[in-house]
Amino acid sequence: MKNKTLQTLLFLTLIGSVTLVAGGCSKKEITSPKSGEDLSGGSNINYPDSSATEGTLDDTNSQQNGSFGQDEQSDEYKRQHGRSSAQFQPIYFNFDQSNIRQDMTQNLVANAEYMKSSSESIVVEGNCDERGTNEYNLALGERRAINAKQYMVDLGVNAARIRTVSYGEERPLFEGQDESSYESNRRDDFVIE
Repeated sequence: MKNKTLQTLLFLTLIGSVTLVAGGCSKKEITSPKSGEDLSGGSNINYPDSSATEGTLDDTNSQQNGSFGQDEQSDEYKRQHGRSSAQFQPIYFNFDQSNIRQDMTQNLVANAEYMKSSSESIVVEGNCDERGTNEYNLALGERRAINAKQYMVDLGVNAARIRTVSYGEERPLFEGQDESSYESNRRDDFVIE
């Protein structure tokens, strides 16, 4: 009896592994439901994060380059604005986290205030650094974007005006394989549609 149960368990594990590997071979963009659909299923929002010490951007490191102009190609500009539209500020995340960091709440409040004073719709784009599998990073980017959207909805922004998309690790802002690049790639951008 035990031998038969063990064989069945091993067989099911093998089938599950093959399914995971086969399902994870293609890269797909994950988007949230369209406006009017329920987003609460499975959305795990933890904000604010009181342990937000890891991953905090240190702008003094990028000051060494001396590029403080509005040149959109400069590293300093990219670190401060990500790929967000000019009216918005990006938010950054700790490694392997999707909860909103305490030091990023002021950016979300400013973004929400702008949204309440305008009629524009936006896309919140979830991004990750390159560590982790493509599939894991797409799911993590989706959680990041959904959490930012929900935070803004909680601040009074109409949910129908915010769409989310995850790019996972597919659109890095910085190509380096160092912590500074990773920090800048773990973010949500806010883009006017």
